[in-house]
Amino acid sequence: MTDSGTGGVRLDEPAVIGRRVLRLRTELGLTQRQLAEPAYTPAYVSTLESGKVRPSEAALRHLAERLGVTAEELATGRPARLAAELRLRLTDARRALATGAPEDAATLFRELCAEAVEHALPGEQATALLGLGECLLESGDLDDAHECFTSVERLLADEPLPRRVPAIRGRANAHRLTGELRYACHLLETALDQLNASGLHDPDALLLLYSASIAPYMDMGAHERAAHAAELALALAPRVDDPALLAGMHRGVARTLIAQGRIAEADASLAKAQELYRQLHVRTELAHCHWMRGYVHAQDGDLERAENELRTAHDMLTAKRAALFAEQVEVELADVLRRRGKVREAAALLRPLLATGKETAGTAETAEATEIPALRAGRGAVHVGAAHRLLGLIAEECGDTQAAEEHYRAALPLLERAGAAGDVAGLCCLLGDLLRRTGRTEAAMDAYRTGLAHRATPGTTTLGPAPAPPPM
Repeated sequence: MTDSGTGGVRLDEPAVIGRRVLRLRTELGLTQRQLAEPAYTPAYVSTLESGKVRPSEAALRHLAERLGVTAEELATGRPARLAAELRLRLTDARRALATGAPEDAATLFRELCAEAVEHALPGEQATALLGLGECLLESGDLDDAHECFTSVERLLADEPLPRRVPAIRGRANAHRLTGELRYACHLLETALDQLNASGLHDPDALLLLYSASIAPYMDMGAHERAAHAAELALALAPRVDDPALLAGMHRGVARTLIAQGRIAEADASLAKAQELYRQLHVRTELAHCHWMRGYVHAQDGDLERAENELRTAHDMLTAKRAALFAEQVEVELADVLRRRGKVREAAALLRPLLATGKETAGTAETAEATEIPALRAGRGAVHVGAAHRLLGLIAEECGDTQAAEEHYRAALPLLERAGAAGDVAGLCCLLGDLLRRTGRTEAAMDAYRTGLAHRATPGTTTLGPAPAPPPM
């Protein structure tokens, strides 16, 4: 296909255009002379219909007027205004994702993707796939979500890097949720380095990447790098107008403030994000703000408010059928319930999440069966480990040291594979204390050493140099 003067639209090959002219002329019952005159000859129309000549822009306009179509439709086969209509419907699909169930929005995105493929509209196809990937993240279909984001990157391979950044962020989120924290950081940092090295200092793209990098940094225990990313995001914010990007930034920044003990500032940052999401009617992200505010209150010791916020988040996510995130909130709610003395309710929330099959985990010497739960290693590994840890604490409090040790050991390989250094260190401390109390001093020392190895330089043993900051 070749560019034409028809507004930069890529034209079909001459043979394809010729067959289209012949079909439309025949349907209207026109002769070649009637179609051609007065500007052209019947011989020209015959040559064009046989695919031996490419029509000029003027010829396309003349023929299209006689055939009752637009020049673009005649040149490409696409109905007039199709791309614009698809983009409007993509906006509707995104609204459906923001306010309703991801499965329903996914159906819309799949239909739009198929139409974009049929009519050779790669930009609209990429937008549909990006939306579909976000739906699949919410519902917990992480492998399929990853494939969607990868397909977007392939479709936009010839586009400037900022156009591909949302897909890169999506792919990194999929890896983070499966527990591949290091690779998630690698994807985001590589994109940041490429943007800054190439001079493509797109503030929206940079803000999206810096905000997205905070969560995997925090999960890995790389708190200093997370705080630096938050500082750069805040510096970029005045150059960004997109309220959704700004809301995401405030949510990410809040995580670094919590780690620094700046609870009031973290809550204020979340309140800003919450207000923006409320204005945008983005229910999943609004639920995430309630989720994080619950975490803030739990860190501050206000367990009643923490429980209320987490229950609100859980109800919103359940209503939206955002299964993966709802399950993760249940883990954090169970922690608050346990701390409030509601041990049975906490255990009742956790056990269904760890209720199916088994897989072998651990080293060759300590290989043991690890449950593959509904919330499984490939679908929220850090929260799976946290669920085992909580059940271990509950078992200890009930005097069942054997069950507690089993849960701690089940959590350890999950958190180690995810690279969640801080969580591994804390878990090793719990396991070491348990082993010491039960008289197994050498095993306790081994557990403490493992924890110290992860705690000594959190994040630095698995991450390379930090990305260079952009010129502000």
